[in-house]
Amino acid sequence: MTRLRRAVHFVPGANEKMLNKSRALEADTLVLDLEDAVTPDNKDAARETVTDWLRQVDFGRQERMVRMNPLDTPWGVADLEVTMQGRPDSYLVPKVRTRDDVLKIHTIISRMEKECGYPPGEVKLVVLATETPEGLLNIKDFGSCLRVDALSWGAEDLSAAIGARRNRAEDGSFLEVFRYARIMTLLAATAAGVQPLDTVFVDIRDSAGLRQECIEGAWMGFTGKITIHPNQVDIVNEVFTPSAEEVAESQELLAAFEENQKAGKMAFSFKGQMVDVPHLTRARTILERAKQAGLAEAGQ
Repeated sequence: MTRLRRAVHFVPGANEKMLNKSRALEADTLVLDLEDAVTPDNKDAARETVTDWLRQVDFGRQERMVRMNPLDTPWGVADLEVTMQGRPDSYLVPKVRTRDDVLKIHTIISRMEKECGYPPGEVKLVVLATETPEGLLNIKDFGSCLRVDALSWGAEDLSAAIGARRNRAEDGSFLEVFRYARIMTLLAATAAGVQPLDTVFVDIRDSAGLRQECIEGAWMGFTGKITIHPNQVDIVNEVFTPSAEEVAESQELLAAFEENQKAGKMAFSFKGQMVDVPHLTRARTILERAKQAGLAEAGQ
């Protein structure tokens, strides 16, 4: 079973106060950010601070993810070589362009795992796959690296890269090229058998808009969402956790499949709808995610 990642929450990379607040949240993952949240003059100090956090802070059940700087900056390689000494669980990889970018990171981490005595392949990669136009065009290749276990996407960096004046329409929906990036992330991730994580919702005042975008993302197949404000975490967790009604109906459907299979049928009527194998697969997925989220009913 893959790691539970519903709310994947950003923490500025050298802000002790923000770290302590974030540890009190119910976010499944804390992203210790060395990229956008840190000025160039503070990169080295922030890297050391994050490494100390990894060594000394008890994160409990929360995944410890580091957002590194891109490899083509002066800081990317050092981010890996230094923070690996703190044994993070994963890295969030920004602004990838080709599969070779991912493989270079994989090679550095493999070397550091060996030097530090960590199990090979233990540290995972979450790839931000659409922050560059080239990355979006090559997105189908990123999940083929075995160290990658999730893909996400970014509308803000892609907007800047392609010269877009905005990425959302007046009604708040994504403009077409950004909808394409979102869809391709979902398809590329599921084709590779890794988690699809939805991008940030930047209007931190619009809780209703966040909830609706989470609902649509969950309907589509995303398993979680990146958050940038503490108030977003509970909404994201709630929406990306199967509801009691979904769990109950999935259990009923599995029981109905068992009964009909005994009669030699894999397609039958259930609550007024015809169901078959895809519905069985969906029900099993819902129950697996519910069990992973700690819902007792799912394990019955």
